[in-house]
Amino acid sequence: MTPERFRQLTETYGASPERWPAGERDAALALVHAGDAQTLAALAEARALDSMLDAHAVAAPSPALARRIVASAPAQPARAFWRRPRIWFSGVGFVGVGAAGVVAGALLVSLLASAPGDSAHGGWFEQSYSGTAFGGAPSDWSDQ
Repeated sequence: MTPERFRQLTETYGASPERWPAGERDAALALVHAGDAQTLAALAEARALDSMLDAHAVAAPSPALARRIVASAPAQPARAFWRRPRIWFSGVGFVGVGAAGVVAGALLVSLLASAPGDSAHGGWFEQSYSGTAFGGAPSDWSDQ
């Protein structure tokens, strides 16, 4: 244990040996009992600070102050479903993403239903509805 380390102990844990780390307590006490001048000065400074901190007291608040604080506190608002965005915004987000997926899927299927250059179905911009469920089914299904 060096006088510098002893100063660190007293600045960190105070003058009371009970507060010092157990692994360093015996070496620190041996240094105190050896009468090193730096060690004794550090211990005296720590004792002075400890006594100053122990003497400090905070007065209890008056009941009038406590009543004023409670009276000035805002009233708790009523819990409304729309006031808690954590719950319903997450649901709105899922619905919005689902709707966007449906729209994107429908657009993709409508564009890719007939390949470009496919003369049987008229290409990308076919105006007849014969290839859909709205165009009616042929009476003879044997060719399908």
